[in-house]
Amino acid sequence: MLVSLRIENFALIDRLDLTFGSGLNVLTGETGAGKSIILDALDLALGGKAHSRTIRMGSTKTFLEASFQLSDRLRAWLAETEIDPLEDPVLICSREVSSAQGTLRSRSRVNGVLVNKQQMESLRDRLVEITAQGQTLQLGQPALQRDWLDAFGGKALLAQRQLVADAFQKYQTAQQQLDRYRQTAQQRLQQIDGLNFQRQELSEADLRDPEEQTQLTHEYQRLSHSVELQAQSSTAYQLLYDSPQASACTDLLGKAVAVLEDMSAVDPQVQPISDLVQEALAQVQEAGTQIHRYGDSLETDPQRLQEVEVRLQQLKQICRKYGPTLTEAIAHQVRIEAELEALTGEGQSLEALEQASAAARTTLIRACEQLTALRQPIALDLETRLIRELKPLAMEKVQFCVQIEPMAPTAHGADRITFVFSPNPGEPLQPLAETASGGEMSRFLLALKACFSQIDPVATFVFDEVDVGVSGRVAQAIAEKLHHLSQTHQILCVTHQPIIAAIADRHFRVEKTIVAADSGSAEEQRSEPRTAIRIQSLDERERPLELAQLAGGSATDQVLAFAASLLAQADQIRNPSGAGATKTKASPSRARAKAQKRAS
Repeated sequence: MLVSLRIENFALIDRLDLTFGSGLNVLTGETGAGKSIILDALDLALGGKAHSRTIRMGSTKTFLEASFQLSDRLRAWLAETEIDPLEDPVLICSREVSSAQGTLRSRSRVNGVLVNKQQMESLRDRLVEITAQGQTLQLGQPALQRDWLDAFGGKALLAQRQLVADAFQKYQTAQQQLDRYRQTAQQRLQQIDGLNFQRQELSEADLRDPEEQTQLTHEYQRLSHSVELQAQSSTAYQLLYDSPQASACTDLLGKAVAVLEDMSAVDPQVQPISDLVQEALAQVQEAGTQIHRYGDSLETDPQRLQEVEVRLQQLKQICRKYGPTLTEAIAHQVRIEAELEALTGEGQSLEALEQASAAARTTLIRACEQLTALRQPIALDLETRLIRELKPLAMEKVQFCVQIEPMAPTAHGADRITFVFSPNPGEPLQPLAETASGGEMSRFLLALKACFSQIDPVATFVFDEVDVGVSGRVAQAIAEKLHHLSQTHQILCVTHQPIIAAIADRHFRVEKTIVAADSGSAEEQRSEPRTAIRIQSLDERERPLELAQLAGGSATDQVLAFAASLLAQADQIRNPSGAGATKTKASPSRARAKAQKRAS
């Protein structure tokens, strides 16, 4: 259950530290006092959506912290998430929302460890069930009714619905492939013809070596300049090795070696220089040999020159169309082969796609039939339980039915689910949204939550004005239902009904006040007063006055007497036998005096 809630700089709240207990905890106050803001803070602490109004005006960040009593189920979640438990038997969920240059940043922690959105949502489902204002308006939505029925069915039904969703996705994929095949058959044939032409042209080009164009270019240069190269190689050979007109390089180096040898015989320091020149002589002799061999190998071959020229032109044309480089042209040929395989290979025929779609549809229909078979007994169980919960809520003659009608398969099954309802004898069953009044919607929602409380392990239920639109005997019936729920669950309830507030185990009064200028911390001090929300936990002497304010708006003796009677009536509901009934400690006159003192 929720143990405490700490709120800092949230909406109209500067700072609040609230402590809750087991049973029924109610929040009361004037309309607009900020009761729902407390529940909004709890929602945000557990991963709810943050917006620009989240942070208190004048502050740059808000901080929220909710502490829950640690249970075995929460211990298992901590172990699964690899978060260590605290020394105290509590689980702490905190959230900080900050604003910088118009951008909101948010961080959620569990026991001080950062958690992501998915982890926070998983934990939230184990902590609280929040029924917000306006949820009664959603009761008539078929999708929500279907989700409630499936949730009531538990893990087995939800697992089967997931199988249906998976089967529907596979069927959609198979049908989309079939539709695309049919719609683009002509385009596909044209695409195949174009790819076949490209493949034939590239195959005839016989592209194998990405360096072929470079190698052929060098060969073409050599063949087209063979005469010049022969003459130049002869000249180079004569200069290096054998010149008829002047001393060749080898002759000059040989003479230099002889001189250096004579010098080294006299001075050994010259020997390294002589060795260098000898190495140069050997290299020049080898260069002369190779250039001579190169010159002898050069031949004029007009036929080969023509072949190379033709091949180069072919490769240039291929590169212009599929390149710009030969490497890219070869890669393009590989892609063409793959595309043709995808378009003409096995598994892409019309017959194969039709068979795949039919098989996926058969699987989907079978999964939907199994889901329907699971829903039908669950619907009967929900009908029985909901009627049982509605009757004590001043709806003794109510009729309720979960209609399950066939429809085309979807990701949620092949059932059209409608909650039909008749609050009065003699009236036909009609869809809930068309026949239920606002008060009936409130009671229906409370009864539905009571049904879920029997199967839901969540310890804390939150109701934000679930009593809206009701009064008199119906309000008392709702109070008794909330009291009944509070025997097995912790209940947080925002209410305007005195009887509901009277039956509470803990009563909090919410009110708006004007905070004086320059109050608060140094960094939050302002030059002008501003509005703030304050909450007071009421004791047994203060409760009659608050109930009087709820009932009549003033603390007259008559209204205070009525408030005292409500408390007595609440004690009787808690203790039907009359044993241990709580006596009101504040008399009407004393409570009125206190009210006048507060007003002054």
